[in-house]
Amino acid sequence: MLDYIKTGFVNIFRNRLRSFLTISGISIGVLAVVIISSIGEIGTATINMELDNMGIGSVMVRTEEKANIPLDMQDVELLRNLGGVQFAMPLMSEWTYSELLGNETQCMAWGVDNNANKIISLEAIHGRLVNLEDMYLNKKVCVVDEAVAIKAYKRSNIVGKTIRLAINGTYEDFTVIGVVNSGVSVLQNMLGDFIPNFAYIPYTTLQEISGRTNIDQIVIKVQDTSDNSNISDQIIQMLDEKNGTTNGILVNNLLKQKSQLNTILRIVTIALSLIAGISLVVSGLSIMTVMLVSVNERTREIGIKKSIGATNKAILMEFVIESALITMLGSLFGIAVGLMLSVTGCIILGITVLVNIKLVIMTMLLSILIGLLFGVYPAYKAATLKPVDALRYE
Repeated sequence: MLDYIKTGFVNIFRNRLRSFLTISGISIGVLAVVIISSIGEIGTATINMELDNMGIGSVMVRTEEKANIPLDMQDVELLRNLGGVQFAMPLMSEWTYSELLGNETQCMAWGVDNNANKIISLEAIHGRLVNLEDMYLNKKVCVVDEAVAIKAYKRSNIVGKTIRLAINGTYEDFTVIGVVNSGVSVLQNMLGDFIPNFAYIPYTTLQEISGRTNIDQIVIKVQDTSDNSNISDQIIQMLDEKNGTTNGILVNNLLKQKSQLNTILRIVTIALSLIAGISLVVSGLSIMTVMLVSVNERTREIGIKKSIGATNKAILMEFVIESALITMLGSLFGIAVGLMLSVTGCIILGITVLVNIKLVIMTMLLSILIGLLFGVYPAYKAATLKPVDALRYE
């Protein structure tokens, strides 16, 4: 086998330009598959990270409007003690306007507690987040996204500044205690005016100003090791029993929706990779053409080898191995360039590098298999040449 490989490399470099063009065609097909699969993996991971930062990896609990059941902190405590629940947080919301440095913009005011960073993944880059003291004293304090601060003050650190929020029809002054970096900031930069400014205040403060005693929703983060398949049914059953209702609770399991999104993204990635893989079949045809030309050019050589004892199997293996080596070299070159471009793109964009190694290996094996299949006929033609006819060939 080693002799066949050595002979294959010698034959490949006999006509370097033709071999280079053939290898380049294979490389382009493999390169396309590697880049598309990498984009799919990186895109899926990045989207999941941003969704997790926004709390999309959570379970949202609210009441049916017709049931007229107010959620309260007793419901929150019940869910905190439910098996499989890691964190539970009361959540209130108010679609309003914010005024910062004289600029009025649309704003979504979120009433949260001290567990907000554990569920929404808020990362304080300046100042701090809402704590227990803020909640118990109903303080008029506020946490804003970095994008809000930069838009108004052209800098991220605006701790101590005053922001005005229109709640219940009147503007209230809030002191900025923290600036956070969250997934919402990324979406705000991408979508501009389609995503409003976000402000996070103690939910007790929002209750006091708006004159409400209930809460709008309960956000739950499920433990990673727990079975999430029936968590929604458990929540509905527990709260219905507590409130004496039937089907009065609505649970939006965002974990399932994220899982469905991941499935769709995987299918799209595989489909695009298969489409790119069609170019490998086209490359296989070029390999067959090159190998047939090579057989014609080496007809006399084949006749000489057969006349001194070379078997049909030896001639067949020589051409099949040569075809496989061409596709292997093209695959390696295409994979190397594809990975280099993927890594470079990730570094420039500042995102995590992810590569579907299994798909890359499968692409390489597929390309080698294509080389073998399309090289069989030229190899068979060479192996079945009669020595006399081959020696007389001009």
